[in-house]
Amino acid sequence: MVRDVPDRLLRVDLSVGTVESEPVPEAWRRKYVGGKGLGARYLYEELDPGTDPLAPENRLLFLLGPLSGALPGEGRYAAVTKSPLTGTFLDSYSGGRFPGALRGSLGDHLGLLVSGRAEEPVRLVVSGGGARIEPAETWGEDAAGTCDAHDGVVACIGPAGENRVSYATIASDRTEHHAGRGGAGAVMGAKRLKAVVAEDDPPEVPAALAALRDRDAEAFRGTATGRWLAASGTLETVDFAEEAGVLAARGWQERGFDGADGIGIEAAREAASGREAAGDLPRDVRVETPAGETVPRGATAMTLGAGLGLEEFDAVAELGERCNRLGVDLISAGNAVAWAIRAAEVGVIDRDIEFSDPDGARELLREIATRSTPLGDALAAGVSAAAARLGGADLVPTVKDMALPGYDPRGAASMALAYATSDRGACHRRARPVEREVFEEWGPAETAAAVIEAQDARSVRWSLVADDFVGEALAGGGSEWLDAIGHPHEGDLRVTGERIWNLVRLFNVREGFDRSDDGLPDALDAGDALDPETFEETLECYYAARGWGPDGRPSRERLADLDLLGTVDGETPIAEEAIEPEPESEP
Repeated sequence: MVRDVPDRLLRVDLSVGTVESEPVPEAWRRKYVGGKGLGARYLYEELDPGTDPLAPENRLLFLLGPLSGALPGEGRYAAVTKSPLTGTFLDSYSGGRFPGALRGSLGDHLGLLVSGRAEEPVRLVVSGGGARIEPAETWGEDAAGTCDAHDGVVACIGPAGENRVSYATIASDRTEHHAGRGGAGAVMGAKRLKAVVAEDDPPEVPAALAALRDRDAEAFRGTATGRWLAASGTLETVDFAEEAGVLAARGWQERGFDGADGIGIEAAREAASGREAAGDLPRDVRVETPAGETVPRGATAMTLGAGLGLEEFDAVAELGERCNRLGVDLISAGNAVAWAIRAAEVGVIDRDIEFSDPDGARELLREIATRSTPLGDALAAGVSAAAARLGGADLVPTVKDMALPGYDPRGAASMALAYATSDRGACHRRARPVEREVFEEWGPAETAAAVIEAQDARSVRWSLVADDFVGEALAGGGSEWLDAIGHPHEGDLRVTGERIWNLVRLFNVREGFDRSDDGLPDALDAGDALDPETFEETLECYYAARGWGPDGRPSRERLADLDLLGTVDGETPIAEEAIEPEPESEP
């Protein structure tokens, strides 16, 4: 058994300038592991309902898992906070070099919990198991410039974070990696925290864990996902979405994009200067742009390409690099530009901008990140907020005020449910059942089961803070790994995943979210797979399978089963009884 399991947390109060080390309760580590689960427990414990996400009282956690640095695949960290975009719980993830350096710098700590607001811009330097607060000399720099200005490995914000754009990101590796959706970068900006710098090298991996890592990495390479990732990376999702009939285009006016070949995997290969990483899992491609090298992902091509009617890969990659340097979530930003184009077309706003116009999109992205014009300022708060201020609420779809990514739920009923029930707003990472649905025939019960299975599994994976892809192959879902280091846990981690998902739901319910927030976006007309009555039946199946009441609140009985009932505070409404599942019809 490998010892020296991290079991502490560094608590940073920027208002008073203190850094303190404290133990993480063992019961919390057993029930929630790390990453998402532990972050959810701290937020539920320490935030009052209704806390302004940009207020000093909000918490921002940079969290690892107990096995960070040893797991196969790319290391990741979790940024956990209350979202300024949606008002929900937010967990956002990023890979690259920063997680390993943070692991080496934190010593026996699982992460950082940051509260308060500095009087002047600061950076947080982590080294030797401690942290110190120093003046930030890069305030005003873009994310790439901020990374270049530091000797250590950096997670930082760009202009969008400084200006509190509601979907600002936290960037690292010269903007190749981002904790993207939901606006964690805006919370950093509100705290006047420009950067977190990790100064130490990643730790050595014990031989016993290295053997597990090599075994599970080899198992992953033999899976369909492993072969796909090695061959093409995430950019192949453009081709998949087009072939499956779920690629949204031109501001959600079309399903399917005639220019998909120009922005898909073959176009990327022609433009590539290399792959993101060497070895058996090389990931996405690297391409050169006038602003520097960038690594476009599948979401880049889907949202900034098909979504904006752009058919040239170079133009799409350059827009992606612009978003990266500004430090803005490119899915939300692309949808904001698409909304502006559609709003201009129907006369909601007066703006000379159109689809297939990279120059117009580039300029509007700058205005959003800097809030330098009335339109940019309106869109910096998100599509829903801009529509509430200016009109045009039926132009671009959102769920819980987060704009949808490029998988169009009008072609996949399972994605409609996945978006609607996602804990942080419209998100394809919580569950992506479309990849199975296109090959199978599901009814409402099967759809609900597939979404729940994915949500619970990812809740565990993101509490281990494992590679989103390679984590699929972890032995026992991660339980064998936890055994190897003597970390307390329950034998069946599926229960742990369900508990974490329910705890996050309790956080959101306490913030006032209910069934009405789990609905279909108003901007989407019914499509082949998006019948409103069928959706409501599927949502009912989902609630019943979850053990929730008809209003979407977890039930007393299910919370007791998950050892959560004693955690619920007096301000969180719960359901006294769960929905009774409908009996299956006779064949």
